[in-house]
Amino acid sequence: MSDKDTKQLSIEEQQELMEKYDVESNTRKIGGILGWIVFFTLIAFSLFHLYTGVFGAFTAYIQRTIHLGFALSLIFLLFPAKRGTKRKGVPWYDWILVGLSIVVCTYWPLFYEALVQQIGGIDLAQVMIGGVAILLVLEAARRAVGLPIVIIAGVFLLYALFGPYMPGMLIHRGLSIDQLINTMFFTTEGILGTPLQVSSTYIFLFLLFGAFLVQTGVGLYFNDLALAIAGRRVGGPAKVAIFSSALNGTISGSSVANTVTTGSYTIPMMKRLGYKPNFAGAVEAAASTGGQIMPPIMGAAAFLMIEFAGVPYWEIAKAAVIPALLYFTGIWVMTHLEAKRLGLVGLPKEEMPSKIAVLKKLYLLLPILAIVYFLFEGYSIERTALYGILACILVSMFSKETNMFLQNGKFTFSKFITALTDGARTALGVAAATACGGIIVGVVTKTGLGLKLGNGLVGMAASIASNPTALILLTLFFTMITSIILGMGSPTTANYIITSTIALPAIMALNDQYEFAIPVLAAHMFVFFFGIVADITPPVALAAFAATGISGGEPIRTGVNATKLAIVAFIIPYMFIFEPQLLMIDVTFFGITWILITALTGMIAIGAGLIGFWYRKINWIERLIAITAGLLLMYPEGNSDFIGAVIFLVMLIIQLIGKNKSKGKGESQPQASAQA
Repeated sequence: MSDKDTKQLSIEEQQELMEKYDVESNTRKIGGILGWIVFFTLIAFSLFHLYTGVFGAFTAYIQRTIHLGFALSLIFLLFPAKRGTKRKGVPWYDWILVGLSIVVCTYWPLFYEALVQQIGGIDLAQVMIGGVAILLVLEAARRAVGLPIVIIAGVFLLYALFGPYMPGMLIHRGLSIDQLINTMFFTTEGILGTPLQVSSTYIFLFLLFGAFLVQTGVGLYFNDLALAIAGRRVGGPAKVAIFSSALNGTISGSSVANTVTTGSYTIPMMKRLGYKPNFAGAVEAAASTGGQIMPPIMGAAAFLMIEFAGVPYWEIAKAAVIPALLYFTGIWVMTHLEAKRLGLVGLPKEEMPSKIAVLKKLYLLLPILAIVYFLFEGYSIERTALYGILACILVSMFSKETNMFLQNGKFTFSKFITALTDGARTALGVAAATACGGIIVGVVTKTGLGLKLGNGLVGMAASIASNPTALILLTLFFTMITSIILGMGSPTTANYIITSTIALPAIMALNDQYEFAIPVLAAHMFVFFFGIVADITPPVALAAFAATGISGGEPIRTGVNATKLAIVAFIIPYMFIFEPQLLMIDVTFFGITWILITALTGMIAIGAGLIGFWYRKINWIERLIAITAGLLLMYPEGNSDFIGAVIFLVMLIIQLIGKNKSKGKGESQPQASAQA
C-alpha cells in the first residue's frame, strides 16, 4: 500500500470532498469589495442573534423575517445556482434575488402594525410579496440544503392547490392561491412557523457556540483525547474514529462534515494498520452519523424536537444518552472483533500523543460541561448557549495556543471574528431548511394530510397483522422505511422536519385508534433515528460516499458495511418503543440496569455473527445462531431474554473450548497484543 493511499487529506482536499457530498459546503470563493460585504453581513447576522439572545427576541414576525432576510441574502451571495460552479463573482440574477429577499423580508418589520390589524384576506400586493417569498425560500433551500426537501415541499404545495382532484383518502377541499400564500407567509403556520422560530432563536445560538468551541481548539483536542484513550487498543485507529466522532458530534451538525474532518486522519490510519478501504470508510461514516444522535446538540434537531414534541430540552438530551451509548458500543464491538479476526494491534507508541499533555488540556471540556450544568439547572436554551459561548472565550485564555484575543503576543480579534462568521455560515443551511420545512408543515396542518398518511400506514399494517404486537411491529416497519426514504440526501434539521411531519403520524395513530400508550418522545426519537441512518443506507448514503473519497473504497460496499456496523441503530428504536425506560421515561434503576446488560450482551452476539469471529472464526450456522441470540437478548421481554442468554452462554462455552483446542493443536489464531 503506497503512502499516497494512506496520507492524511489537506484542508483543501477536505473542502473539495465536502463540496462534492455536502450541499451546505458548496459556496463561492468571494474576494475584494464583495468579500467584505459578505464578511460584514455574516458578522451582522451573528451580532443580531447575540443581541436578541441577551436582551430578548423581537415579536415573532419581526424576529423570524429578519433572520430569514439575512439567510436568504447570504445564500444567494454565497451559493451558486449550479453546484460545482467555480465562478468567484456574483452574477446579475443573484443580485436581483438578494434585492427581492431584502424587500420581502423587510415587509413585515416595516408594516407590522398594519398587518397584525388587517382583517380578511390579503390584497394583490401582498399576494405578490408572499408568492415571491415562497419562490425565494424554495430556491434558497435547493442551493443550501439540496433538492429532496424542495421536491417534497413542491409536491405538498401542489397537493394543497389541487386537493379536490386527489384520489381516495387524499381528497380535501383545496386552497386557493390567495389562501395558500396567506397561510405560507402571513401567518405563523407556514414559512414563518415553528421550525423557523426555533432556527431564529435556539439553533443559531448553539451553532454559534459550536463555532466558538472550534476556535477554542476543542475539535483538535477531541482527536488527541480519542488517540490517548483508544489508540493503543486492538484495532486502535478504528476505535479512535468512533470515540472522536462521538465527541465531535456534540459540535457538528452534519454527518458528511464530521466524516470528512475526522476521517481525513482516522481513515488513513486504519488503512495503514490493515483495515480494508471499504471497512475503514464504513467505520468513520457510521461513527460520524452517530454523532447526530449524540447529546447535547444532536445535529440541532433536539431544539426542533422541543417544539414538535412539546418536551423540555433536558428530557430530550437525557433520552438520547442510552441509545447513543448503545449505538457507539455496537460499532466498537464490531471493529474490535474485525481487528481480532485480522490480527490487528493498536498504534505504535511513537504515533501516540503524550498522555500528560492531553490531560493538561482537559480544561477545554469545561464549555461542554457548562452547557450540561446550565441545562440541568433549568436555564433557558438561549441563556445556556450564551453562557457556553462565554465559557469558550474564558477557557481559550488558559493557553497561548488557544487564546482568542492574543496571538504571538499581539492583541487581536481574529479568532473571535472567525467564530462569528463561521457560526453564521453554518446557520444558513439550517435557516433555509426550516423555512422550507415550514411549507411542508403548513400544508399538513391545513389539509390534515399527516393524519391521513398515518391512518393509511396503520390501515395497511392492520390488514396484515393478526395481533396487537404484530400491528405495532408492522406499523413501525412501514414508518422506518418511510423515514429512511424521506431522510435520504437531507441534512439533519431538514431530515427531522420531514420525517416528524410525514412519517410520525403513523405511530401516533396507533395511540389514537388502538389505545396504545407509546410516549410522544419515543415516537419522535424513532423517526429521528431512521431519518439519520439514511446517511449510511444505500443507495443514497452521503456519509459513506464521502468516506470513500478518503478511503478509495467502493461507495455501495462502504455503505453496506456502514449499515452493518450501525445495525444497532435499526434495533434500538424498536426497543425504546416497547421499553421507554431506554429513553429514561418512567425509569427504575433495576429496569434500566437489566435492559442495558441484556442489550450490551446481545450486541456482542450480533457483532460476532455479522463479523464471523468471536474467540475464533465461526461458520455460517454459528453466525445465524449468534445473531438470533443477540436479537432475543435485545428484545425487551423476559422470556426472550432468558432464551437468548442460554444460547449466548452455550455459544460462549463452545467458543472458549474451541479456542483452547486450537491452541493445544498449535493452530494459529489471530493475535492482538494491545488491550481490547
